[in-house]
Amino acid sequence: MKYQSKINLPNDIQTVPQLESFVEAAGEAAGLDASVTMSLNLALEEAVVNVMTYAYPPEGYGEVDIEANVDDDWLRFIISDKGIPFDPTVKEDVDTSLSAEERQIGGLGIHLVRTIMDNISYERRDHKNVLTLGKKLNVANV
Repeated sequence: MKYQSKINLPNDIQTVPQLESFVEAAGEAAGLDASVTMSLNLALEEAVVNVMTYAYPPEGYGEVDIEANVDDDWLRFIISDKGIPFDPTVKEDVDTSLSAEERQIGGLGIHLVRTIMDNISYERRDHKNVLTLGKKLNVANV
């Protein structure tokens, strides 16, 4: 493992700005271009805000743990929470050929994450949602 870092946030969207420097440090450790790191930040923010918004009952307290790992081939972000079980990987793709009026509400965030990341996996482990977002490190990313 070339790099590993963790951050813990309460389910309060006011804390989301703390994610940016966390993602930037991981992107830097992975040797990514600033524009790639910016898109990763967008994907992470989308995934984390979804957890903060939907994983816990309204007005209920919860936490989101985010871990970043860099090895020779991958930058992985592991997002875990003890909220309501939810697997975003089984959500159908959004039909982006439809107009905004014709589309169902929701799903665009997951679509965005799928577009930016190279690998997404979900598991329910030890009463936790564990979502892993992976970005393949290669010459094209650097």
